[in-house]
Amino acid sequence: MLILYNPPSSPQKKPILPLSLLSLAAVLEGKHPYRIVDGNLEARPLDALRASIREGNARVLAVTVMPGPQLSDAVPACRQLKREFPELLIVWGGYFPTQHPEACLRSQFVDYVVRGHGELVFRQLVENLEQGDAQVDARGVSHRSPGGEIVNGGLAEMADPAQLPEFPYHQLEMDRYPRHTFLGRRTLSHHSSYGCPFVCNFCAVVNLAQGRWLAQSAPRVAGTVQRLSRDYGADAIEFQDNNFFVSEARVVDFAERIRGLGIGWWGEARIDTLLKYSDASWELMRKAGLRMVFLGAESASDEVLARMDKGGTASAQKTLQIAEQAARFDIVPEFSFMVGNPPDPEADADATLEFIRKVKKVNPRSEIILYLYTPVPLTGTLSDAARTEGFDFPETLDEWVSEGWLAFAQRRSSQLPWVRPSTRRRLHDFEHVLNAYYPTSTDPRLTGLKRLLLRACATWRYHLQLYALPWELKLMQRLFHYQRPETAGF
Repeated sequence: MLILYNPPSSPQKKPILPLSLLSLAAVLEGKHPYRIVDGNLEARPLDALRASIREGNARVLAVTVMPGPQLSDAVPACRQLKREFPELLIVWGGYFPTQHPEACLRSQFVDYVVRGHGELVFRQLVENLEQGDAQVDARGVSHRSPGGEIVNGGLAEMADPAQLPEFPYHQLEMDRYPRHTFLGRRTLSHHSSYGCPFVCNFCAVVNLAQGRWLAQSAPRVAGTVQRLSRDYGADAIEFQDNNFFVSEARVVDFAERIRGLGIGWWGEARIDTLLKYSDASWELMRKAGLRMVFLGAESASDEVLARMDKGGTASAQKTLQIAEQAARFDIVPEFSFMVGNPPDPEADADATLEFIRKVKKVNPRSEIILYLYTPVPLTGTLSDAARTEGFDFPETLDEWVSEGWLAFAQRRSSQLPWVRPSTRRRLHDFEHVLNAYYPTSTDPRLTGLKRLLLRACATWRYHLQLYALPWELKLMQRLFHYQRPETAGF
């Protein structure tokens, strides 16, 4: 028996389909018995893991690990399980171990790391272990040699999702996953493509995909949406692809196939890519249920965008153009901005805040998400500048799960040497004023009266650009308990 574990992905344990484990399960189905344990659904995940290991006499525990909450759960859980079940082989995969395999293997309780897209590699690892091959020297697998040295097998070859089997939804308690969101009352998620053809140097996907993009066909994606609607009552889909909109022809074909199904949907796109779409494509996407699109605006400066390797067609002016285009077709644009970029984070922050005001003027419904720039283990202009300021990554898991580094993993760190506390406070205060003056359009709990009250209280601050110490707005936001765009928690 194999145990596939999804650690809690947020403090609130928001139930989101564990797509990475479903993808693993799909290639194991009918070949190797397994059980999925989703920490987001368990009141006591460690107890659930213990019970599953004992009941299934499990030999292998596979854990998918993202930085942040998942890492903070996986470290103590796996350490404890290794003490209680010393013969249990623990395999980690996902973004964090792909980027930091040495830190994982130094822990002594992680036996193997699968790096990159690991479906086929993991299945091969399981089969090798069943045949008694304890030391697997294969691409995509890192481990410790008998002498204790770390053997790094590099990145796994990216599997083509079009060739992978359908997800075995029947292995999950599917009735526990639908959520009420801006998109619909029963929102589920899907992953229809791997990778991204761009190589932005702040993005962790670059390590995994290296500029490749592979996708399921439009008929297959539409068929999955129809299945989720028919079998599980989904009326909305969040596409977790790194870049859903790479191919206009694929998106148009997909939209035609689900038009009339009554499905709201969301996905992530490049600004310059969507600007190339025809008006007819925009109109079709809206009629087919596209309600919101996530867009990496990242900076108000073309110079900074160039340092990010965003590509020659990215520009601040195009962010304004896409905001206007989205307004024309009644689609909410969700813009992320990477703030506090070296070498001059104060000037970068000031320029970004002023630019956000321009975006809101063009399209008041734009959602704004602010992150502090945090390096990833890539060589590039921004990460090199961070290293000159004394930045480096931890070498052990215990360091990674310390309070400061968990905050870093969620882009909330107060220890970035190039960002002053005064800059962080200014960003934090700006968020409060912005979110009160422009209350999110995505929260149905915000009635017209509440919106009017928030805007009235924030008007003088927003127009005078006096963001400091907005205590009255913080109080109102606590009283209303309304949804706000994800923030960096400066």
